[in-house]
Amino acid sequence: MSSREEILARLRLATGDVTSRPGERGPVPVSAATAGAAQDTLELFVKTVTDYRASVGRCTPEQVGAEVAAALVRARAHTVLVPPGLETSWVARARDAGLRLRADEAEDGGPLTAHELDGIDAVVTGARVAVATTGTIVLDHAPDQGRRALTLVPDQHVCVVRADQVVHDVPDAVALLDPARPLTWVSGPSATSDIELDRVEGVHGPRTLDVIVVC
Repeated sequence: MSSREEILARLRLATGDVTSRPGERGPVPVSAATAGAAQDTLELFVKTVTDYRASVGRCTPEQVGAEVAAALVRARAHTVLVPPGLETSWVARARDAGLRLRADEAEDGGPLTAHELDGIDAVVTGARVAVATTGTIVLDHAPDQGRRALTLVPDQHVCVVRADQVVHDVPDAVALLDPARPLTWVSGPSATSDIELDRVEGVHGPRTLDVIVVC
């Protein structure tokens, strides 16, 4: 069998149960609700995020500051960007450890330029929602997350996710999101493949993603 014949055979096999005629729209597939218990959803989220090579830690609300500081020190960050609405206790331990905290404000009072953002090692943010089945974190750039560029330019992103923000699947997340807001969907550190198909991280965003799940 030639390659062409093999491809056509696979297409016929894959479309054998399609009853609509060419050009017609078939029935819209509907995903049945498959969410399990909240704890099962949380465990699935941790697993899928870890599969994406993100570092995942769990802690109580009182331990968030220590976890954030540990993640920043582990990545050898020196300068940390803090969005205006971020919970201040989350970065207090990092400041006490000697890390330099910066707001998104340049000397002229405007936001930091892309060049200035490029000189910052890490950013700490909250999140809007997280998806267990895909290991995806969604930012809607509320004040605790800052504008979109803040999470794309620094080389490390430390993201704090509350357990009650984790939903089972993408439709559950979409139902919670405001489509009028800018949305950034993050599935692990930024990665792509070069011409030799070798994985290259950090080309389009942070090379390091630390997810801190607050239970």
